[in-house]
Parts: sequence; C-alpha cells; structure tokens
Amino acid sequence: MSGKQQAATLGAGFVQDLTAQRSALTAHPRTGTVLAFDFGEKRIGVAVGDLAVGIAHPLTTICAEDNRSRFAAIAALLEEWKPVELVVGVPSHPDGAEHEMGRLARRFAQRLAGRFSLGTRLIDERLTSHAAESGLYQQGVRGGKLKTAVDAAAAREILQTYFEAARAQGGS
Repeated sequence: MSGKQQAATLGAGFVQDLTAQRSALTAHPRTGTVLAFDFGEKRIGVAVGDLAVGIAHPLTTICAEDNRSRFAAIAALLEEWKPVELVVGVPSHPDGAEHEMGRLARRFAQRLAGRFSLGTRLIDERLTSHAAESGLYQQGVRGGKLKTAVDAAAAREILQTYFEAARAQGGS
C-alpha cells in the first residue's frame, strides 16, 4: 500500500509506526522524552514532550538545506534530549491525498529511523502549520519572528496531536 493510500485509509489524525522490526507484541514506550519534527526543505521545526505528561513544547528550528548539517543538528538534539521515540508530521491535502512534501517527510522519517535506530512514527499534520501560525499571531508574534517561530510551533502541534491520539487509543 502506498503512503497516499495509507493516509487516505487511516484518515485525519492517523499514527503509523515506521519501526518495522517491532512486533505487535513488543511494548511501546509509555514514558520518556519524544521529539517531533515538522519537515521542510529549508527548515525543520522541532518540539519536545514527555509521554507520561503528554504536553508538547516548541524546541527549535533547524535552518539548513543540506542533509549533513540537518542530521548533525538532529544528532546533537538526540544526544541532549535522549528521546525514546520520534514523531514526524506528514503533510497532506485537505482531502487526505498526500502531496510532494508528504513524500519527502516520509523519506526523512525513514532516514531518522535508519540512522538513529529509534521508534519513528508518522502522524497526519494537516493544518498544523496554519494552527501554529494562528496561535503565534494571537500571541502578538509578527514579521520575521513569526517566520522563525512557526516551524517549531508546528512541530509542537504535531507532537500534541500525537499525544492526544495516543491517549485516545489508551497508550502510546
């Protein structure tokens, strides 16, 4: 099944585990730090939260276009925060159809899982950037500050959505 078919099948708020070696019998972490990523070709927003508490916070924005710099920055964040799991938002059209950035976000997530050997989950991120921008605007953030803050705020929206989906399913 293609990513587009999976997104359409799973619908809004879907959570997909990319860690193929985990079986349905393997316990997923219920406590520990989680990092979430809002992937973009120029910037990657990063958020942090804890599974036990279920509250996400914007962390930083990685501003690099080359993979070497991006993954070096991500490796430094992983070393600092020692997450038990990673979450990547997958953008899609309002009707659920995946677009090009969705394909790139899935590829980024696969690279994260392969490179860092951490459980990596995908989550539908429809409208998270819009919600993040709206929230920042309501807080009085404008101009250049809005542009630099929106990616980390969108990652926070992605992670909060993940926590809510996990709670609704009775765990992570």
